[in-house]
Amino acid sequence: MIVKAYRRRVTDLVHDQPMTVFLVRHGETPRHAENRYAGRADVPLNDHGHAQAAALGEWAVNAGLTAIASSTLTRARDTAEPAARKTGLQMVVDDRLVELDFGAGDGLTAAEMRQRFPREWAAFEADPYANPLPGGEPPADACARGRAAFDDLSSGRFGDRVLVVAHGTFLRIVLCDLLGVPPCHYRRAFPVIRNATGAVLRHNRAGHWGLVAWNPPLVAGADTW
Repeated sequence: MIVKAYRRRVTDLVHDQPMTVFLVRHGETPRHAENRYAGRADVPLNDHGHAQAAALGEWAVNAGLTAIASSTLTRARDTAEPAARKTGLQMVVDDRLVELDFGAGDGLTAAEMRQRFPREWAAFEADPYANPLPGGEPPADACARGRAAFDDLSSGRFGDRVLVVAHGTFLRIVLCDLLGVPPCHYRRAFPVIRNATGAVLRHNRAGHWGLVAWNPPLVAGADTW
C-alpha cells in the first residue's frame, strides 16, 4: 500500500496547486516478442527492458520528481528502480497498481485464446470491460483499486510530481476512468501504450484530471513538463 515512509523533496505542499503524474508502463519483457498476455505472472524484464529502465532513470534526474510509486510485480519495480536510485527517492510499492489477472489467458497469444476458448474470446473482443477472460479479474475491480490508489497519490502527501510505474491494461482502464472516458472503450481510446512510457497527466485545483501527453519519450534530454 502507499505509505508515508518515503523521502520527499517537497515538505510543505500547497494542496490547491496542480500536480503532474507520469504514468509509465514497465519495460519490455520476454513475452513481448510474441505478444503474449502477462497479467499477474511475475515476468522479468529482458535486456532491452533493463535498457529502457536505465533510460527512464536518466530522464528522472532532471524531472523534479517528488515521489515514485510502483506495482509490486518485478517488471514494474525493476523499471522504477533506476529512477529511484538516481533521484534518491524511496520507491513506494503498492499492490493496487498490479496488472489485471488474465486468468486462463495469462501467457497466451490472442490466436491461442481464440483457439482454446473461442466464445469467451469473442465476448472479450466485443467488450473487454464487461467480459473478462475466463477466470480473470473483472476490470471494474481493477478500476476501483486503481482509482483508490490515484486518489491517494493526488491527496497532497506525495508532492506535485509523481512517477507511477505499472502495467498496460491496468493503466489504460484507470486512465479512462480519470479522464471521463467509459472504461469499456479502453482498447479503442488508447490502443497502444508503449513500454517505459505511457501518459503525462495534470490534476488541477478543481480536482479534474487532464491528458498532457501520450506515449512521450522519457529519456535524457526529453521534455519533463
